Amino acid sequence: MIWELPVVALRNIVLMPGMTMNVDVGRPKSKRAVDEAQAADRRVLLLTQREARTDDPTVGELFDTGVLGVIKQVVRMPDNTYQVLVEAQERANVLDEVPSTYMRVRAETLTPATPEGDEARVLDVLGGEIKSSFEEYQRQNKGLRLDNYQLESLNALSDAGILADTVTHHATWEAEDKQSVLAEAELRPRLEKVLGLLTRDLERFNLDKKIAGRVKEQMDTNQREYYLREQMKAIGQELGGGEDGPAEAEALKERVEAAGMPQSVKDKALKEIQRLERTPGGSPESTVVRNYVEWLLDLPWQTRDEEILDISRTEDILNDDHYALDDVKDRILEFLAVRQLTQSPLRADASSEEGGGPSRRPDEVPDAAADAEATERTAEERVDDAELRAPILCLVGPPGVGKTSLGKSIARSLNRKFVRMALGGMRDEAEVRGHRRTYIGSMPGRIIQGMKQAGVVNPIILLDEIDKMSSDWRGDPSSAMLEVLDPEQNHTFQDHYLEVPYDLSQVMFITTANSLQTIPRPLLDRMEVIQIPGYTQAEKVEIARRYRVPRQIKSHGLEGKLELTDAALNRVVEEYTAEAGVRNLDRQISKLTRKAAREYLQTPWEGMKVIDAPEVPEYLGVPLHRPDKMEREPQVGAAQGLAWTSVGGTMLVVEALATPGTGKINMTGSLGDVMKESVAAAIAYLRAHAHEYGADPDFHKNLDLHVHFPDGATPKDGPSAGITIATAVISAITGRPARMDVAMTGEISLRGRVLPIGGVKEKLLAAHQGGIREVIIPADNEPYLQEVPDSIRSELKIHCLEKVGDVLDLVLLPAQPQHIPATQGEHQQPGA
Repeated sequence: MIWELPVVALRNIVLMPGMTMNVDVGRPKSKRAVDEAQAADRRVLLLTQREARTDDPTVGELFDTGVLGVIKQVVRMPDNTYQVLVEAQERANVLDEVPSTYMRVRAETLTPATPEGDEARVLDVLGGEIKSSFEEYQRQNKGLRLDNYQLESLNALSDAGILADTVTHHATWEAEDKQSVLAEAELRPRLEKVLGLLTRDLERFNLDKKIAGRVKEQMDTNQREYYLREQMKAIGQELGGGEDGPAEAEALKERVEAAGMPQSVKDKALKEIQRLERTPGGSPESTVVRNYVEWLLDLPWQTRDEEILDISRTEDILNDDHYALDDVKDRILEFLAVRQLTQSPLRADASSEEGGGPSRRPDEVPDAAADAEATERTAEERVDDAELRAPILCLVGPPGVGKTSLGKSIARSLNRKFVRMALGGMRDEAEVRGHRRTYIGSMPGRIIQGMKQAGVVNPIILLDEIDKMSSDWRGDPSSAMLEVLDPEQNHTFQDHYLEVPYDLSQVMFITTANSLQTIPRPLLDRMEVIQIPGYTQAEKVEIARRYRVPRQIKSHGLEGKLELTDAALNRVVEEYTAEAGVRNLDRQISKLTRKAAREYLQTPWEGMKVIDAPEVPEYLGVPLHRPDKMEREPQVGAAQGLAWTSVGGTMLVVEALATPGTGKINMTGSLGDVMKESVAAAIAYLRAHAHEYGADPDFHKNLDLHVHFPDGATPKDGPSAGITIATAVISAITGRPARMDVAMTGEISLRGRVLPIGGVKEKLLAAHQGGIREVIIPADNEPYLQEVPDSIRSELKIHCLEKVGDVLDLVLLPAQPQHIPATQGEHQQPGA
């Protein structure tokens, strides 16, 4: 049957058919609907709101199924609201809305079909299940109390539909659950729905009962443990142990709670403290446990420095602390610029909201619970954020060029703690990962010790001389470094002593090395290499004038009394040092100022004493190097080469001597296998092209050849001396003098090609410092000339050649007859 009815919206109430109850009506639309119903046939449609928070709902914001009710009584309350007594009669579905100043709809009442046969029997069975389940439900539900009359009336119901509606009315279900029962017009689905809801609540009641039992049992256990601990405390006092043990344990627990550890580490620390409580105070085990807990507490878990990301500030600091090194500074600034963009204030604020937490001073006490939760929540996010993974910088260069001081400057510019860790000579893996606690005197490794020293989770750690690590039967520390220097792994770094993961992902690692040759390939692959070349002579003089001389004069008490001219510094650099860096230059300046200080005390001078170039030998003695005295005249069997060493570029003279013999080849000068192969390649090339250079085609049978590299105590190896060796050997065999004012470098091939080499910049700096102004390099190395300072490149005449023949044509002069070596046949007596 279809009705046109006024609507009263209910909030959090679902009225079931057959029930009579009071409804409070206070909203204007609902009050108007009640008034209209009283003026008509007193019928009204009661619909429940979908959202209880809606104050002025529309028909569309109400459930489609409600109940048709008859108003029995309306009481006007003092607060101008209505208390309406309504008798709910039938289910009704809304068809459409009727325009009105209040809510009015057309609705159709729902009458279920009368069950027959098997369906009626099924409904009887479901009704019985509902009665028994509801009886158990009301017994276990503390929020529902029915009197005996109500229970007897409910058990006496024979109509399954009325039974389901009555149970739904009494049950303490949510409005959504009751609405789902109201929406079922057919009997069987309605009964199954009610039985399902009752079964759900009964299972929940049983689970709550089990949990309550476990909680009570746990409380009993805790009380028992407390009683036993109090007994142990009393026994300890009787034995003279005092109360220091329990008091110390409580103090440690408080520190653990305040340390901001991740939950797994916190559980480990508390477990160790429990062991400490059970361990007698005088036993060695208590000392081991106490030291372990102290290490966990001393490590930073949340404390961090507030990083200053400002590349302008960093550039100013780098320029103040270091002269030249423009390429290196540019690379560092590029790296920090990316960090500044990926860790902008907007990102920092967002990370704080997500749980990263604000920066904190070391003296602040962190909120342990919040910090530990934030650590657990953001650890995976931090690991997966590829933008924030900082590359491991590896500063490679000769000694004394400022690698370590560059790391200090970076730390100062970023306002982060700086920790230097010397790795030279380290050969034990336990130095990195620590010793297990089973060993006597065990302690964490150098990495964890460095974190404790820093006191923050984001320091800058400088791993100095990483190329000087070695290995023996105790392990390979470079393999342990693989985890430390891998951003994919170091967020869970495992120290053998700690036995818990420690997050190193916020640490900025900088490594230094003199050479890449001794660094294992897997370790080198994890680092971004920045080459730091040696200084030019002009740069060394400027560094001495700006930094070294003022510092030495001040440290020797000669401020305002001593001055060194640029000419004097030039002479010190040129004649008393031979290095890529400025460390030896600093020693020579220190030696000069020491002698000047002694001189001042013996015969004081007035005013400022100025030391010029001619006076330098008076303080430093005989010059150690005289570049102007180097051999410059063409020589037979000699060639001027360039080499690269771990301390920078250097000059390398190759000598060759051909004497009558049987084709023996002798090589001296501590040569490696590669350099010996270069000698063999040069001889093979000359044998194939002997006719082009006027050499005897059978020289390899009639002449003995001796190739020597001066400074024989120094080991030498590498292919870059190939064309130098070829020039010296061909000059000795053909008797053609080689120019000594031309230096060369390049690898030789059997086909006569000049192959590329490394260290172009360092070698050209060495040639310039040695007074050479004409240089030969492989043609493939021409692009690397842009790395050479313009001041050096403009003073050098550089030949980029790709064939050995072109090198020989440029360097070899016409043969001098008296220097052409005689073959064995020319020394034989006639008729022999």
